[in-house]
Amino acid sequence: MEYILIIKNLILSSPRWLYSHLCLSDITMGLFIIFISKAILQSLTTKGPMVWPIFGTFPTIAINASNLYEWGSKALIKSGGTFYYRGLWMGGTHGMVTSDPVKIEYMLKTNFKNFPKGKAYKERFYDFLGDGIFNADDELWKTQRRVANAEMHSTRFIRFSMNSIKTLVHDKLLKLLDAKKGCVIDLQDVLLRFTFDNTCAVAFGVDSGCLDVELPEIPFAKAFEKVTFMVLMRFLSPRYLWKPLKFFKIGFEKTMQEAVKVVHDFAEKTVRERKKELLSNKEGIKGTSRCDLLSRLIIMEQDKKEKFFSDKLLQDFCMSFILAGRDTSSVGLSWFFWLIAKNPLVETRILDEIYDILQQRGKPYKENEENVVFTYDELRNMTYLQAAISESLRLYPPVSFDHKEPQEDDVFPDGTPVKKGARVLYMMYGMARMESLWGKDCCEYRPERWIKNGEFVWESQFKYTVFNAGPRLCVGKKFAYMQMKMIAASILLRYRLKLVEGHKVCPKVNTTLYMKYGLLVTMEPRAKLID
Repeated sequence: MEYILIIKNLILSSPRWLYSHLCLSDITMGLFIIFISKAILQSLTTKGPMVWPIFGTFPTIAINASNLYEWGSKALIKSGGTFYYRGLWMGGTHGMVTSDPVKIEYMLKTNFKNFPKGKAYKERFYDFLGDGIFNADDELWKTQRRVANAEMHSTRFIRFSMNSIKTLVHDKLLKLLDAKKGCVIDLQDVLLRFTFDNTCAVAFGVDSGCLDVELPEIPFAKAFEKVTFMVLMRFLSPRYLWKPLKFFKIGFEKTMQEAVKVVHDFAEKTVRERKKELLSNKEGIKGTSRCDLLSRLIIMEQDKKEKFFSDKLLQDFCMSFILAGRDTSSVGLSWFFWLIAKNPLVETRILDEIYDILQQRGKPYKENEENVVFTYDELRNMTYLQAAISESLRLYPPVSFDHKEPQEDDVFPDGTPVKKGARVLYMMYGMARMESLWGKDCCEYRPERWIKNGEFVWESQFKYTVFNAGPRLCVGKKFAYMQMKMIAASILLRYRLKLVEGHKVCPKVNTTLYMKYGLLVTMEPRAKLID
């Protein structure tokens, strides 16, 4: 308190003292000291990181860039769950960061209409995703959401997606791991390849070829990865910086445009060829056996007098699906396997559950152990595995933060005001580390917190926003869990993961919570699938 009073008195008395005793150069220095003193005073008397004159919170963020997630979590805890921030002068970026479920529910549900993705968000993603569901608001979003919800919850899609996952796991993933057994592999890279292959198969009905044993570099996949990082660069840069870079095609914007062209060329070619294939089908467009999203959308459009999905929107829709499905599941699984390798008791419980389920098959299973293919019902009954995956997603959410932009001035239920045009970031990574939300063991990996009386129990969407919440709750949530459970159960049943000694595992600052240096492991085959 004494330090605050000293600074306050300095600020109040500085102008008189400066003009009485200093020359012009000293006045300049004095004014600088006043600015800094005001910033320090503000940081000591208000919640959240220091807001510097001209530079806003940028210096503080820059200093903590290498440890941004942990710093952000601590800042939220220290500030009671919410703090204000401001970007560089002239950039216009301002708003608040929160981990408060009450505020999150208000944005994502109660007053959903006033908190869309917003102009700033859509503008940065538009070159990549266009008007796809991931980047859309209002009626454009509603229509795509309705179509996606109807199709992805149909019996046809569930059967098709399960067959796709099974085929990819047994014909490619397990064969790749068998070929690489005993060797050091980057499991994060392997999982990214798997989910990319799988989402391309489900969305576009094509095999991208990423998961071949040789681990080839696929231009489409590489460009896709570059684009997601360049989008992050746009979010980290003021609009007045990245817009000119885009116009003149220089810097990271040049890389962005080159990568976007590769992605769009692939999407355009796929849509064009699929339409041609379906329309030339001798049995008619409805006679096709294709069940991928692209084909289903083209078929649906044929029955309509007024078309909603143009060729461009078909591309944008499917690209959004790949973005949502590729990074999230693979990154989530990477952290899951890392946690499993560090927590052998959890691994043992998962294996016990898998063995119990397989024992129920009886004799047919025991005669053909090495070719076990899990059924939909068996995966659904893996309660502890679902808890273990949910707990890893809680601690390391693939999408660790998101933001909304209020269209009008608003007030949160606790009385906190928010101005029109502000960016309200909610940080899932920080939420997981708050004792007020998850208890004193919040930083521990404890799957048991998800199980009560032997049953899996969901937490509130607004406390556990890994799959978004409210009207924008992820339509692919069920698909994601089935994919992750199939991969996790199939690998753990056959292999024991051993982490490479000395390999550093930490988050990478990106739109998705990648492991910065990958996940280096060796895969050791288990002696028997069941003892």
